[in-house]
Amino acid sequence: MNTTQKNAVLKQNAQVDTIRNYRCLSKTPEISFTIKQTVLKKDLVSDLKDNLSDHFKEVMVGLMYPPALYDAHELWHAMKGAGTGENCLIEILASRTNPEIFQFKEAYSMRNYGHDLLQDIYSETSGHFRDALMNLAQGVRQEGYADPGMAAQDAMVLWEACQRKTGEHKNILQMILCNKSYQQLWMAFQEFQNVSGQDIMNAITECYEGYFQELLVAIILCVRDKPSFFAYKLYQAMHEFGFHNKTIIRILISRSEIDLMNIRKRYKERYGRTLFHDIKHFCSGHYERALLAICSGDA
Repeated sequence: MNTTQKNAVLKQNAQVDTIRNYRCLSKTPEISFTIKQTVLKKDLVSDLKDNLSDHFKEVMVGLMYPPALYDAHELWHAMKGAGTGENCLIEILASRTNPEIFQFKEAYSMRNYGHDLLQDIYSETSGHFRDALMNLAQGVRQEGYADPGMAAQDAMVLWEACQRKTGEHKNILQMILCNKSYQQLWMAFQEFQNVSGQDIMNAITECYEGYFQELLVAIILCVRDKPSFFAYKLYQAMHEFGFHNKTIIRILISRSEIDLMNIRKRYKERYGRTLFHDIKHFCSGHYERALLAICSGDA
């Protein structure tokens, strides 16, 4: 390796460490605003884009955005790139809380010159899948409320929707799954098992298909355990889809300040190996080092 190559390696190693340190520092409330205002200047992001390449560039640029702006960035590219990235829409809209949805909708409008997220979803998707996405994007899910009596009624409605499968029943199904609180849905799923003798996720998988089905299943998984949902998506992206880089990058970055430690734990419990191990097996070079730095350990 000549001197120029060595300097390039050292520079990129330093960039990984710098951005990782930034992510740690930006969690401190009293300095986070100042840091983010400093580092999010266009010239710095442009410098990363100009001097890096491929997936390593995607990681480093992605780490520069606050969570809401990163979600907005991913949603924009999912709908305005070549084709619609339905899996990205499903992952983000099925898993975010009401405050997170409000924040990335605002960021979406600001970043994309007044574009409205709901309008873009409406124009880029269709059918009951679109209806459910639009419902989730409202960010009006009930919070902290659970009524055992209503859970039994919800279970009966869900069971009927799985049996009859008309357009009206699809609407009722997505209204319940997209609007009821997680606590309410948890009880409804238990009641559904009692009423039908079947797990609701299996029933949805058997009765429906396509992206509408995938979205409903994602909601169910998030209700049950959100870290397990992301662990599953990471495993699927690495082992079933031939290492789907965009999905892996997006999950690691978007969850790095929220629940990545729990995701790592669920990944190891479910698949008998660490997330760190699998990333190291499939990646190499600075891209590998950047992802492992986000992963933060082999526990």
